Amino acid sequence: MATQHPSILVQLGNRMSDLMSKLFAHPYMQIGVIIFCVVWFAIGFHAESLTAALSILAITLTQMVLNTQYERESEDRKRDLAMHAKLDELLHAMKGARDEMAGIEELEEEEIAELKEEVKAAIEAQGDRAGDPQERATAKAAVEQATAKVRRNKRA
Repeated sequence: MATQHPSILVQLGNRMSDLMSKLFAHPYMQIGVIIFCVVWFAIGFHAESLTAALSILAITLTQMVLNTQYERESEDRKRDLAMHAKLDELLHAMKGARDEMAGIEELEEEEIAELKEEVKAAIEAQGDRAGDPQERATAKAAVEQATAKVRRNKRA
């Protein structure tokens, strides 16, 4: 499956969007816009023209930032899906692993919390057979992190 690269115009637009959003977010630019508006009124130009220009600029910049954010979120989603697929494969391949753990990201948050507690209890029940206490603590922390990530993804 070949990956589709964005056209040269899309790439140019993305670079311009990134540059403009960084430029207009800078505090000096904010001060510059305020000074520009004061000068505009001091010279006596029509306020309607300034309002229209600033509105168009604000809408354009907002859309540029949203487009960039959407692309980043798409990449994050793709990485998350790949990670889940890899973890599911490992779960299915490991002897003794519970197959029902594969795909738990689709469950309700309460069900995931119950499974998390079961896993933590199973780790603790293994005692010395599960390795040293540091390894058990690391495993529990990994379960906590995975649960937190699933919650964040569920809300998004």
